[in-house]
Amino acid sequence: MIKAIIFDFGQTLVDSADGFRSAEKIAKEKIFLNLFPYVKEKQWQTFLTEYRQIRKSFHAKSNFSRPAIWQAVYDRFNCRADSKKLAQMETEYWEIVKSRTIPFPETISVLEKLAKEFQLGMITNTQGQKTSGTHRIALFPDIEKFFETIIIAGEAGLPPKPDSKPFLLCLEKMNIKPAEAIYVGDDFEKDVCGAADSGLHPVWIKHSLVKRSWPDSETHTYTSVITNLNELFEISIDKV
Repeated sequence: MIKAIIFDFGQTLVDSADGFRSAEKIAKEKIFLNLFPYVKEKQWQTFLTEYRQIRKSFHAKSNFSRPAIWQAVYDRFNCRADSKKLAQMETEYWEIVKSRTIPFPETISVLEKLAKEFQLGMITNTQGQKTSGTHRIALFPDIEKFFETIIIAGEAGLPPKPDSKPFLLCLEKMNIKPAEAIYVGDDFEKDVCGAADSGLHPVWIKHSLVKRSWPDSETHTYTSVITNLNELFEISIDKV
């Protein structure tokens, strides 16, 4: 019997895509203008290629620290970065993400209904913000209040998803077994595979409002796929 429903945060309960795209674009342009104040057209594509490779390598190691990525970009082009300016850029970056992050239209109403029948938990990977233990969920008290257990994976020695440790820690804090929980997330590898490997029942949300190239669902096995949080009520939860 299902006793708990555990959620991811970004692109599951809130739409942050525009915020991250805008913040990333502004940061890249600032760094580029600093690196190449003259004759910029010829260097732009080279810069983009290097920037993307560096960011990809950091993300592959679950290192999402923006200043660390930016510092590596400066290093790649043999330029010294101003640590104070990088810190200011990071503050501006998160302000942009914050200002352009909005809950999906159905999020609050769905959580209100689910909270009447199930324990609600959250497991989300850190986004590399400079203050440990700080996560964007705190910016949304109307969402945060529904969750008795919130796990920020990737901080304080806890590995990020898809490692099983954050899933199992959440279950331990909620005092339930893996088979008694559903996990809802948007990332196939981190959320769906991570939850399945930890014994939870995964629900893959590919929200209809998110513009994204999704993995080929026909090549994978999972509990169910939904395109809107309201579709959770169409799943026979007690029979999962």
